[in-house]
Amino acid sequence: MTNTLFYAPGACSLGIHIILEEIGKPYELALVNLKAGAQHQAEYKTINPKSKVPALKRDDGSLLTEFPVIATWLAKSNPEAGLLPTDLEGETRAAEAMAYFTGTIHPYGFTRQYRPSNFTPNEADIPKVVEAGKEAANKYFTLVDGQWLGGDWVLPSGYSVADAALFFVEYWGAKRSGLNLPPKLAAHLERMLARPAVQRMLAQEGLEA
Repeated sequence: MTNTLFYAPGACSLGIHIILEEIGKPYELALVNLKAGAQHQAEYKTINPKSKVPALKRDDGSLLTEFPVIATWLAKSNPEAGLLPTDLEGETRAAEAMAYFTGTIHPYGFTRQYRPSNFTPNEADIPKVVEAGKEAANKYFTLVDGQWLGGDWVLPSGYSVADAALFFVEYWGAKRSGLNLPPKLAAHLERMLARPAVQRMLAQEGLEA
């Protein structure tokens, strides 16, 4: 058996998709049509009761959920790919970065924009929620840019799963929301788009580079 990624094109699962491509071992993709509400149907809920992506069915049949957990497990179970620092401080900083990108920037910056009805029961408030999401995303991106530790990647030690996590929110900001990324993040996005693994992921998901 191989690992199976439950994903939706352009969703946050694209970060895990990148990691699988970076590792370079066989895996399978299982499409979850979020727009059609497939995540709430019994067929998927029996697999992942959380009704979201990404989810990774491992080759032993067990399921992992939550981006930072899946990313860390993939990196640590494939150490030859070099996708996670081996020292405690480096691994801790990778976890810290992923938690912020997926737990703060994603929901408060972008879920507000793309699913504003989750944040208000009043139709008239939708534009304000969307605008608040854009303002939050810009604020968070400015913070990350200002705290950049130097070098080409999120961690001084080099490319890691944290870069795949940052990429999906950068990609949303630049390609979907039309935001102007601050300079260090804009440069990071371009470096990510130049990686063969990212290019393969984009082609497989039918996304623009």
